[in-house]
Amino acid sequence: MTLFIEAFTSIREFFESGGNVLWGILGVTIVMWTLIIERMWFFFLEMPEKIKSVEEAWHDRDDQISWFARRVREAMVSRVSVDANRNLLIIKALMAVLPLLGLLGTVTGMIKVFDVMAVMGTGNARAMAGGVSQATIPTMAGLVAALSGLYFVTLLDRTASNSVAQVEDLLSH
Repeated sequence: MTLFIEAFTSIREFFESGGNVLWGILGVTIVMWTLIIERMWFFFLEMPEKIKSVEEAWHDRDDQISWFARRVREAMVSRVSVDANRNLLIIKALMAVLPLLGLLGTVTGMIKVFDVMAVMGTGNARAMAGGVSQATIPTMAGLVAALSGLYFVTLLDRTASNSVAQVEDLLSH
């Protein structure tokens, strides 16, 4: 129980020293990781069934060589492509927003430093330290949160491309 209390206290102190922007970074990170986990779930549990059903539907067709059949094939591949790429652009956009939120934290922290300097002058380093930490912690948090999803977004993007290519190969003319 004490370990839980110590962890909670450390997290609370981190958020207090980083300022309010950290809550925005946390919220965007949670949304980004929720979408990443949803995509992983889709690719590893639902996509194989979808590919199998599309392949069965194609092979159940009598006509596979006419102009109309080629349009049906294109529509099937397009549906798989749309399903495979769903939410990937949102995840990439959230990854781009996270460092910008970190920079917003830097700006708000520097404003706090300038406020302290205006009131107390430049001689009080201890008073300015709170603003400096509020300027650097959100930057670090935004970059770390964005980098945490970089590998997985690349993996998901490649998996989506491979899935669409697999469907194109399976639906032979």
